Amino acid sequence: MQGMLYSLLAGTSTALGALILVFFGAPGKRAMAALLGFAGGIMIAVSVFELMPEALELGSMPVLIVGFLLGCGMMYLLDLFMPHAHLSESRHLTVENAERLHGVGGIRRTGYLVFAGIALHNIPEGLAIGAGLESSPELGLSIALAIALHNIPEGLAVAGPLRAGGLSVWKALLFTLGAGLMTPIGTALGLLVFGLSEALVAGSLAFAAGAMIYIVQDELIPQASGMHSHMANAGLTAGLLVGLLVVH
Repeated sequence: MQGMLYSLLAGTSTALGALILVFFGAPGKRAMAALLGFAGGIMIAVSVFELMPEALELGSMPVLIVGFLLGCGMMYLLDLFMPHAHLSESRHLTVENAERLHGVGGIRRTGYLVFAGIALHNIPEGLAIGAGLESSPELGLSIALAIALHNIPEGLAVAGPLRAGGLSVWKALLFTLGAGLMTPIGTALGLLVFGLSEALVAGSLAFAAGAMIYIVQDELIPQASGMHSHMANAGLTAGLLVGLLVVH
């Protein structure tokens, strides 16, 4: 139950991103670059200093490699086939797989598809939390905190086109919250499956590391550097140090 609470808090942080957009507008480039870099640093630290060594201790090098590649592969496939948005600047979205939006009709429908894409992306993030919880509550909490930071800009990415398309504040918040709530669903699935054997726990930890490293490399670092490279580097450095302290 405690683990599901961690996951719920991580998922609902998407709504925090939407609230920031509604009440304060999009954050400036420097602040957003630092936030994205910080989230990326924590996710790297948790993956490299905790998830991968733990997977190797519980399993073997082949299990670690296969699980890591599966985590990267799942995120790649979601990127390949689902339309979703990134904050290319603090106030502008870049939609990947935009060709899948042709004929959809209007920015609000674009927002709906962005919502669907990010909701699906949140399932493996929930699996990552479940994998950490199978190892220890502390590791599950570390992963949940890292993903919560990552989900704040995702909330901005969901709420932005929905509000621009004329959706009310409360409906935009509900959609954003719904996307985030896919995270605890993923965690519940992970807790059901990963606890069947020690080898599965080891593979799931490696899977979580692969998924998080992919997110950092594909999304967080490029977005942060594109906004303000120096603040991105400062945030990344701070995140690595804080993440190292958290996992040790």
